[in-house]
Amino acid sequence: MKKTVNKKDAKGMISKAMSTTKTIANKANDIALNTTETVVTEAIDATSQWQTVADKALKGGLKLAANQQNLVFDALTIVKGQLKDGKKKFKKLVA
Repeated sequence: MKKTVNKKDAKGMISKAMSTTKTIANKANDIALNTTETVVTEAIDATSQWQTVADKALKGGLKLAANQQNLVFDALTIVKGQLKDGKKKFKKLVA
């Protein structure tokens, strides 16, 4: 016994399947776009926050380096003065 398919019913089923597939594909596309937008927005926000932190750290590090450099030069100036005084006193003792 051969089963025959009504062409009208087959076209209707195919049309319905295509419509359903199209609807599901559109929903999946919308979800993907929204998810991507959320991820990118959050990544930009996080990057901005880290950039602010890095900027503060860099400025603080430069201030610290400048202070350390000043301390070194002040210490060298003091040592230089002490060596000059020591040299004069040593000359008086030896001469």
